[in-house]
Amino acid sequence: MEISQYWDGWEPIVHTLVTLVAGYLTLLVLLRISGARTMASMTPLDLIIAVTIGSAFGRTVTAVEVPLAQTIFALVLLVLLQWVLAWVRGRSPRIRRLVDSPPVLVYYQGSFQRRAMRKHQLVEDDVHTAVRTSSKGALHEVSAVVLEQNGTLEVIGHDALGDASSVLPYTGAPEST
Repeated sequence: MEISQYWDGWEPIVHTLVTLVAGYLTLLVLLRISGARTMASMTPLDLIIAVTIGSAFGRTVTAVEVPLAQTIFALVLLVLLQWVLAWVRGRSPRIRRLVDSPPVLVYYQGSFQRRAMRKHQLVEDDVHTAVRTSSKGALHEVSAVVLEQNGTLEVIGHDALGDASSVLPYTGAPEST
């Protein structure tokens, strides 16, 4: 049994320490500079960037052969890419349609929107769970349930529906029953 399997000296330990601290501080500064949008509820685009950042950071922390400058460059580049895509998305409806999934109406005024539920692989139990977690006890207390961009089910009670201007135009007309 070779000892290097368990201990390879202090150099890899010091490298991991320096890379971890420098990478962590870099991410902290980058997320602070990039603003609250980076930490807001995640769209699929944000999730991809977050997973990629985590993967890149995790890989470089334990890889002695990856220089610290390369680690910091990768983190800066990924956060910059997320910021640029968010900036372009905010200014181009075409890009927004390409990268964003619109909200989807899955329940409205007593009717499950079956076509939308099938398309997004939801079942009635998912809607009931969302209703319960929103502190409503029954579907008759709910006007609408919307599948949001970040994958959550948003429950809108009768008292909060108003004229439905934030529900119907963006989620499509409800299916006729």
